Amino acid sequence: MPATTRPAEGDPLQAVVLDVDGTLVDSERDGHRVAFNLAFEEAGLPDCWDVELYGRLLAITGGARRLNAYFEEQGMARTEREELASRLHSRKTEIFTEMAARGEIDARPGVHDLLDELENAGVRLAVATTGSLKWVEPLLDRLFGLERFEAIVASDDAPERKPDPSAHQMTLERLRLKPSAAPAVEDSANGLRAAKSAGLACVVVVNDYTREQDFHHADLVIDGFGGPDAPAATLADPHRLDPPGRLDVDTLRCLAQSSGSYG
Repeated sequence: MPATTRPAEGDPLQAVVLDVDGTLVDSERDGHRVAFNLAFEEAGLPDCWDVELYGRLLAITGGARRLNAYFEEQGMARTEREELASRLHSRKTEIFTEMAARGEIDARPGVHDLLDELENAGVRLAVATTGSLKWVEPLLDRLFGLERFEAIVASDDAPERKPDPSAHQMTLERLRLKPSAAPAVEDSANGLRAAKSAGLACVVVVNDYTREQDFHHADLVIDGFGGPDAPAATLADPHRLDPPGRLDVDTLRCLAQSSGSYG
């Protein structure tokens, strides 16, 4: 359930706004990519996205837009590629949802510990994602319990994809919080730009696909959520938050406090 114990009124950290794909879950390389390829195969198409190609295509947010851009690169006419991209994306979403229901998509190491710690501290949990509710809600429910998230804003609600800030702005509206009280956690440059454009401080937890992206404006960059057996390395720490080998509530509270002082 959403946290029933709320932070003190003067606590700078009231909520955390979380991304899903690549942030909370390891879903891109061995989830969405696999589902895209299965959709290609079912449609009788020769296309197959390897790990390297998919990493390049991830610069384009939104699966249908990604397909459309790919087919445009292949020289396909606009009308044909838009119809094909829409049809393939619908089937890909069905396949990915089935994969999630079978337990084939896992949380990133350390995420469960962070969510438990935030919940125990009374910090409200929210999601701002470019994914579709059709698969986002079942995935969150299976891995974490859907009731823990007080607000979930997906592409159904905010169709403009990141780096557009609308998903973060809508999440803040639902939480009725100012940006400084609810830092974001993202994994990509597009997610970072969206959060910062909405006025949120942003922690970036990189993954293999996003590690080399430009995170110059991030408030903290780490290479994982971390834990006792696998501490996270700090890649950038402009506010000198000095996280203890993991992303924890105290680090996020310090970030919210510093965000309130300069925001």
